[in-house]
Amino acid sequence: MSTPVVFIDGDQGTTGLQIHDRLRNRTDIRLLTLAAAERKDSRRRTEAINACDIAILCLPDAAAREAVGAIVNPAVRVIDASSAHRTQPDWTYGFPEMTPGQAEQIANARRVTNPGCYPTGAVGLLRPLVQARLIPGNYPIGIHAVSGYSGRGRAGVEEHEGPGAANAPSYQVYGLELAHKHTPEIQQHAALAQRPIFVPAYGAFRQGIVLTVPLALRLLAPGVDGATMHACLARHYAGVTHVRVLPLHESGALKHLDPQVLNGTNDMHLSVFHNVEHGQVLLSAVFDNLGKGASGAAVQNLNLMLTRQ
Repeated sequence: MSTPVVFIDGDQGTTGLQIHDRLRNRTDIRLLTLAAAERKDSRRRTEAINACDIAILCLPDAAAREAVGAIVNPAVRVIDASSAHRTQPDWTYGFPEMTPGQAEQIANARRVTNPGCYPTGAVGLLRPLVQARLIPGNYPIGIHAVSGYSGRGRAGVEEHEGPGAANAPSYQVYGLELAHKHTPEIQQHAALAQRPIFVPAYGAFRQGIVLTVPLALRLLAPGVDGATMHACLARHYAGVTHVRVLPLHESGALKHLDPQVLNGTNDMHLSVFHNVEHGQVLLSAVFDNLGKGASGAAVQNLNLMLTRQ
C-alpha cells in the first residue's frame, strides 16, 4: 500500500502552521506542500488538491468553498478547518466524541468539517445533556467564552506580538451584535431548539479557551441538579482519550479556571460547578483553541480517516 499523501492548503496561516508542525515528522504520511511562489497560483493549487489522498483546508470560508469546487478526483477526501461547511448536512461534523458512533462516521467520511473552537466547548458540554433531556432543547442558553488572541488569526498575533504590542488591549468582548458565525453551529450540533446567546471575548494571552454556561435549576426538571449533570457527562465521555470530565471533588477545589492549562495538547477538560443553596450550576470547558479547537482536532480527524485509507 502506498503512503497516503496529505495536502495542507493554507499551511502558512495560524491553524495550518500548527497542523504542519504536528505532521511534519510523521513517516506514515507524505506531506504535499507548495513553494511560496505557487501558493496563490490557482492552477497549481488545483493540481495539488487533486493529487492528494486527503486535503486539509486552512482557508477563509470563500476560498475553502472554491477549493472544494475544484476537486474533480473522486478519491480525494477533505477536512475543512474553515466554517464554510459546518452546518451542511452532506458534511460529517468532525467532533469524534460528540455522540456514539461519530468517530466511525468520521473514519469513513469523504468530507469532514472541523468544528469551530468555541463550538467544541459548547457542544461538548451541552449535546450530552440535551440528548439525555437533562437540559430542555428550548432552555434559554447563554454562553460566555474567552479565547487567546490567536483566535483572531494573524491579525491578533500581529496586534499582540508585533511592533505595536504595547498598545494591544488586555481584554475585549466582541460579537455584540449577537450574530457570531459560530452560533448556528452551536445550536445545530448541541441540538438546541432555540438560538443560544453567545458572548465571546479575547484576552491578552496567545492561546487557550475558557468557556462557561450558567444554568438555573428552577428552569430544569425536578431532580436535575449538578450531580445529575456531572454523572451524565462522565458516562458520555468515559473511556475517551481527549475529553476528561473532572470529578466533582476536583472541580470543587478549584478557585479559578486557567485558559492556558491545556495549551499544546488536543485535550479538553469539562467541569460542573454547583451551588445547592442558590440552585445554580456552571458548566465549563477548558482547552487550547489551536489544539482541540483547531489543529489538534484536524489531526485527530486525519488519524481516524487514515484507518480507512
